[in-house]
Amino acid sequence: MTTALAPHRDRQGAARARQAVLASRDRFWKPSDLQLGPSTVHHLLGDLEDRGELRRIRRGLYWRGTKTPLGMAPPSPERLVEALTPGAGVGPAGLSAANALRLSTQVPRRAQIAVPDRAPSDAGAVMFVSRAARTGRAATRLTPTEVAMLEVLDDWPALVEVELAQATRQLTELLRSGIVRAERLADAATTEPGQTRARLRALLTAAGRSDLADRVPAADRRTESAALATLAFV
Repeated sequence: MTTALAPHRDRQGAARARQAVLASRDRFWKPSDLQLGPSTVHHLLGDLEDRGELRRIRRGLYWRGTKTPLGMAPPSPERLVEALTPGAGVGPAGLSAANALRLSTQVPRRAQIAVPDRAPSDAGAVMFVSRAARTGRAATRLTPTEVAMLEVLDDWPALVEVELAQATRQLTELLRSGIVRAERLADAATTEPGQTRARLRALLTAAGRSDLADRVPAADRRTESAALATLAFV
């Protein structure tokens, strides 16, 4: 008797799951979200994708957004980042970091996101870069803006579009304002490259936080000299 009723219960469960998906908006769906057998879930999600009711992001991850004449609208880069890299210490990299800090007007074709771990494969409008060795970012739970500052300090000459004196002033003011937490940055910097540490030490000193600058490990003299040559204090 149990065997005979199982297909009926499965059809009812699939119908309820389909209804729940169709009633949702602006959310991701994973097979584990649906209390159904693996084969039933696979068939249901695949069918909804074929009908244009879901957008497949990658294996095991679907998006239910707004339907348009061209199909299901994709999730925003911000939502993708939240779904694929939910841990702490994640933030903009490259030109995305410079743009977020108003140091460049260039907007990359794909948002660049730094992850303090093994980076997931790229998805949609997001390109991930691994910063697995920079574990201090996750340990100190840096915000995206704080990560952006470290990323810019790491590749300063290549990313900064505004005048160097202006860029240096802007980052110094960020440290003074509290928008970025100087203490957290100083602690996270222990796992950052030498040029990043050298530039952060100089900015902390300029912001009146020599106490925190002393907590950042110094780079070797050659690295420090080259790094500081690209800053401009007025």
